[in-house]
Amino acid sequence: MLQNNYNMSFTTGGLFYNDSLEALGLYLTLKDWKIVRERMLSDNLLQSRTRSSAIRINREICLRLATLTEKQLRLLESGLAQEQRYLLWIAVCKRYSLICEFMEEVVRDKFLRMDLQISPTDYDIFFAEKAETHSELDRLSASTRAKLRQVLFKIMREAEVISKDNMILLSLPTKDLIEVLADDDPRMLAMLPVTDTDIKEWLR
Repeated sequence: MLQNNYNMSFTTGGLFYNDSLEALGLYLTLKDWKIVRERMLSDNLLQSRTRSSAIRINREICLRLATLTEKQLRLLESGLAQEQRYLLWIAVCKRYSLICEFMEEVVRDKFLRMDLQISPTDYDIFFAEKAETHSELDRLSASTRAKLRQVLFKIMREAEVISKDNMILLSLPTKDLIEVLADDDPRMLAMLPVTDTDIKEWLR
């Protein structure tokens, strides 16, 4: 059975909270991600040290935000800081199936079992299992694998999915956040540390 290749470009940066809001503000005016990327670069809005870094980060931010629906983008613009962090995390999960699967198969499983400590070893075991059926993962160097793990944990901390000491944090999504996620893809509710009972209640 053929497996779709994983997109592994999340070695760049973290959650990009402030830069993402900057890009979003432009998009809501310009309504074109290509033009947004060009404007972000021409005006050096990312304040990157090098152009190559700016191009890479700019592309990553816009591709993530482009996965969100119009309602989700509007909430990202006007919502509370926690709603914004969660939406940026959802955008990461939508863009990267490997991260989505890690959240489903490892983080969520541990959360539901009340085993709240998530460790680099948990990720390494998950990654090794995926590499058995995905040659693009198996070919990665040890340093690249370590970088991917480092960035993922950084993103989860910045999104407040886990704490600074890698404890899974109970999510308390607002009604508005639940609505924009459920209207798009109810599966995305499980990308937050919430119980199955809560999800069933929200989808009633």
